[in-house]
Parts: sequence; C-alpha cells; structure tokens
Amino acid sequence: MQDVEKELMAEAELAQDSSPWHTPLSFHAERDRLFNELHTRPFPVLPTPARLSQFAIVHEDLSPEVERQHLLLLCDHYSTLHPPEGASCYYQDFGSFEFRWERHAEFSTYTFLTTADDNQPFSTQALDRVPPAWLQGLPRQILSGIHIEIQSSTEVPEDRELLRQSFEGQRLMSSQVLDRQAELWTSYRLQKDGFVRFLVRNKGMNPCQTGRLARTVLELETYRMMLLLGLPLAKKLTPDLRQMEEQLVKITGQINRLEDLEDERRVLAQLSDLAARTEQMLISSKYRFDAGAAYYALIKSRLEELRESEQRGLMTLSEFLKRRISPAYRTGEAVSKNLEDLAERIDRSSEMLRTRVNLQIEAQNQKLLHSMDERSHRQLRLQQAVEGLSVAAITYYSVGLFKYLLDALAAHGMDIPKAGVLGVAVPAVLMGSWLGLRALKRSLSDEPGA
Repeated sequence: MQDVEKELMAEAELAQDSSPWHTPLSFHAERDRLFNELHTRPFPVLPTPARLSQFAIVHEDLSPEVERQHLLLLCDHYSTLHPPEGASCYYQDFGSFEFRWERHAEFSTYTFLTTADDNQPFSTQALDRVPPAWLQGLPRQILSGIHIEIQSSTEVPEDRELLRQSFEGQRLMSSQVLDRQAELWTSYRLQKDGFVRFLVRNKGMNPCQTGRLARTVLELETYRMMLLLGLPLAKKLTPDLRQMEEQLVKITGQINRLEDLEDERRVLAQLSDLAARTEQMLISSKYRFDAGAAYYALIKSRLEELRESEQRGLMTLSEFLKRRISPAYRTGEAVSKNLEDLAERIDRSSEMLRTRVNLQIEAQNQKLLHSMDERSHRQLRLQQAVEGLSVAAITYYSVGLFKYLLDALAAHGMDIPKAGVLGVAVPAVLMGSWLGLRALKRSLSDEPGA
C-alpha cells in the first residue's frame, strides 16, 4: 500500500513539474525597463490645502553627472538618500517639503511641495523652504517657473477683486476644470519673483485628482516655454530666408540669358553656395522646430485633459493659450516649411542648369565628333594618295635596279633586248608592288588592337 502511495505522489510531482506554469521562459533584456516605464514619473498625491513651486532648466550642454552632483548637495544638506547614478527622476521627502526632480530629453524640472499652513493664497511659497545658496548655485538659468496654491472652495473668497490681490492686482482668467470639480485662476503674467501663479479652488477632488490636476498645470507651463524657444530662432532666420529667396529668383532669371559655358559654371557655383547655406540652416533649425511641434501636440493634449468650462465673463486657459501659442508655433512651422521649399527650388534650378550645361557639352561633343570624322576622311584620302605614290616609287626604283642588272649582263657580252625586257618588267613590278602593299595592309589590320 505504501509503495502505491509513493508511486502516486511521484506521478503527481512529475505532472506538476511538467505543467506549463512551471516552464522556464526567456524574456527580452529590455522587458523590465520598458514595462516599468509606465510607472515612472508618477503624479503626486496632494492634500488640500497645498503649495507647489516648480522651475525648469534647459540642459544645453549640461551633463547628467554635473546635475547629479548639485542634487547631492541638497541631499547632504538634509541628510537624505542620494539619487542613484543614471537616474532620470528622484522623489524624496525632506521633512519640511517634498522634492521631486525629473530629467527629460531637453530640460529638467525641480518641484517642491508643502502643505499650506494658512488660507491666504501665496502668502508664502514652497520654494521659500529651500536653501537660497543651493538655488543660486543651479547649474543653468531657469527657463520657466510656476507657483500653485491649492485651497478648498470654502477658504478662497468669491470676490474677484480680492482674488486679484493674490496676483498683484493683475487681470485674471479662470475656468471650471475636471467637470466642475475645481476652479483654476491665474493672471498668466510674471510676478515680482519671476514666477507665474495658479490658484486652484478644490470643490470636490480627492488627493489623487488634485495631484493629477497640479501635474497637468505644471506640464502646461513647462511645455509652453519649451515651445516658445523656437520663436526667437524663427525670427532670426526669417530675414536670411527672405534674402536667399530673392537671390534664388535673380539666379533663376539669369539661366535663360547665359551665353557660354563659363557663365553657366558661374551661375551653377552660385546655386551650389546657396544650397549649402540652405542646408546648414535646415540642419541647425530642424531639431528645434520638430521639438516645437511635439510640445504643441502635448500642450493641446494637456488642455483637453482639463475639461474646461467657462467662468462667466472670463477667458478660459485654453482660449488664452491657443490664441497666444498658435501664432508662435505657426511661425516656426512656416519658417521650417519655407526652408524645405527653398531647398527643393534650389535643387530644381540646379537640375535645370545642369541639364542645360549637359546639352551644350553634348552639342560640343557632336561638333568634335563631326570634325574628327572629317579629319579621318581626309587622312584616308591622303593615305590612299601616299599608297599610290609609294607603288610608283617602288616600281621606279625596282625597275632602275633591274636596268642596272641588265646593263651589267650586257657588259659581259650577253645580248639582251633591254627595252623589251624593261617594258615587260614595269607592269609586272607595278602589279607586284601593289599586291605586296595590299597584303601588308591586310596583315596589319588583322593584328589584335588594330
């Protein structure tokens, strides 16, 4: 009986080992990293009331290690854990505030979060709790900066004039967001500290929803400034682009008035120089304009996430941003498209000029071949004349030698009719000479490479 039980247990273990759930699988080397990308840079969970401050710096030539070393100074000041080497984000509670650092492709964001200890909007900032010396030592200048104040709807006054005092008396814009669960207020102007202010009146959001809304607003401001980086470049390129277009018009107008090959080479050199300048401008601006297109798409996506509705008598955030950002984006888009069109037109003009040059070169080659054909014909006729003279000369000298032979024989007493013999010899020698030259000519033409 015990043997039967052992046999059944062994079979069960064997069946369990052969189950597909226990079959070892091989995963892609990047699987874990790619899967965990879904969970990187999570939104903060924010209570109400809360205060946030965020600024962004553009990398340019800033290496990750230099930026990390500056982060270590803040960590050491508060005796907290260091960010790991190669990390692209770092979240840490520093006691008096929570710190969030994220490194993106072109920029890095530094976010500071605290709870609000009073109901007076913007009476203090989360950034006030950061050591000033550390802020002054940032490795790059700040591109965008934003303060967000989150208060409950019962703590924020309804009077708009009182709200304006929180924005240094500037004109306000506002909207209901997230299906009227919150109100968003801002003047969208720089305050005295160089930051933009946003006030959120929480009318029913939980901490997760509050965190997602705050992150959306933060991203809107950062992406907006990154998009606008392309505007100065577009304005800088516009005068040069207009000048190059005028130059192309002048060069193209000269093509039909060219007189010789030298003029065509000169104009082709001008087109080549213009093409090189255009290509250089394309290469130097393409990344910036392509990045602007990506940021523009992200801004539209974030505005849709807000699900805004109007506040009576006030402009919404979407209306304001689309009205202000779209022209800047369209300007860069137009400059980029004009550069590409200019490059294509230069290529077409160059191809047209090259075709003209090739046609003229072909015509010259035809003339040269015709001249060579005439020269060959003359050489053939001359060669035939020389061959006739050669036959006559050979015959003359051969008959002369034969006459000397007959004279010698006659001197030794032989009676030879010289006139008759010479008369017969002349046509024989003439025919022999002609046949001999013809055979020589045929043998030379049959040789390889002849």
